Amino acid sequence: MSGAGRPRRSGADRPGLPVVIVGGLHAEARRAAVARLLADVPGSVVLHHDLATAAAGTVVRTVRDATGILSAGEAPLVNDCACCALREDLVPELVRLADAGGTPLAVVELWDSVEPKAMAEVVTAGGFTVTGVITAVDPALVLPYLGNGDDLAEGGLAAAATDQRTVADTFARQLEYAPVLALAEGLPGSPEADDEDRELLAQLHPTARRVPIGHGHPAGAPPADPASASAAPSSALARAALAGFDVEAAAAAQHPACALLPADADAHGVATLVWHRRRPFHPERLYAALEDLTCAAARSRGRFWLAGKGDTLLHWDAAGGALCVEGAGPWLASLPDAAWELVPPVRRAAAALDWHPEHGDRCQHLVFTSPGLDRDGLERLLESCLLTDAEYAAGQAAWELLPPAFDTLLEV
Repeated sequence: MSGAGRPRRSGADRPGLPVVIVGGLHAEARRAAVARLLADVPGSVVLHHDLATAAAGTVVRTVRDATGILSAGEAPLVNDCACCALREDLVPELVRLADAGGTPLAVVELWDSVEPKAMAEVVTAGGFTVTGVITAVDPALVLPYLGNGDDLAEGGLAAAATDQRTVADTFARQLEYAPVLALAEGLPGSPEADDEDRELLAQLHPTARRVPIGHGHPAGAPPADPASASAAPSSALARAALAGFDVEAAAAAQHPACALLPADADAHGVATLVWHRRRPFHPERLYAALEDLTCAAARSRGRFWLAGKGDTLLHWDAAGGALCVEGAGPWLASLPDAAWELVPPVRRAAAALDWHPEHGDRCQHLVFTSPGLDRDGLERLLESCLLTDAEYAAGQAAWELLPPAFDTLLEV
């Protein structure tokens, strides 16, 4: 008999169960981070959904602590989507753990290509408090993964039949969303990281707290005794897992209109170029330069202004030699005053920082990060894509008549 008629309690109906999300495509690093948390937070429990079994029509769920597996089960696919099955199954399992009591921390270990943003929002919507989001990283693998333009499906990492993400763009989002990076160096079979690897990681996500974890909790070592553990977490990673996390602020930090983008830097052979201009791009010249611009850096992102599309803030997101360009809503300068009250404060604050008396918040703000970055060549190429003095002086009416080179790319 269905339970549809019974009220369903959410995580908000019971004593709080802190939840930390640990993700990352670097599976060995992720497992090391989870092992470290199990060792350093006595009584903690790990919930993991293995999407590798999706071809058989199910997702395998395991719950384990430092001693081993406590329970296992299966969740059927939802709409032929393994990630959808994870979304449906995750909160009820957390509710079960909360009802059982005695768990000081629930560690949600995400499967390889699952992105933490979506799962943090699912957990929060279910009434639970996300106290931390951690992406586990092997620094020696950052550049190889950022340069990997293969589809996830080619490596058996797709979360659904319709999943068209690549290794590079998925890894970039996992890396840049988390406020904490667990760094696992010297893992078996992994190359040794050098200063360039560490600098690349630092420039890609300069605001992240980077926590070295070594190899995590050694396999077979006895778990810590809860009775002898102090009240305070015993490691930097454990403290980070319980430090607190703001889902709304994290989402805002990823939106191209107010993203916390890296700053200009140059060290250990790695450079970040921040390019900021107040003149729109010529659509045809920019379109012709897209391939060169995309391949100029391991990672580039930001927002840009296209002549002829003065109402639309455009998002630039490139990794692995592939570029995604999409509309990200209006520039605030294009909105009537009455609509400003509907805009989140963080968005208004970001626009105010970029405000120009004539163009408002319309601008170019692109950031390129890479080893061996050709700063001068890249700046020359970007400058060549802007409107010339004569084109700029012609004004907006003339800009509207420029060839709509981006319409196909933007599916207009």
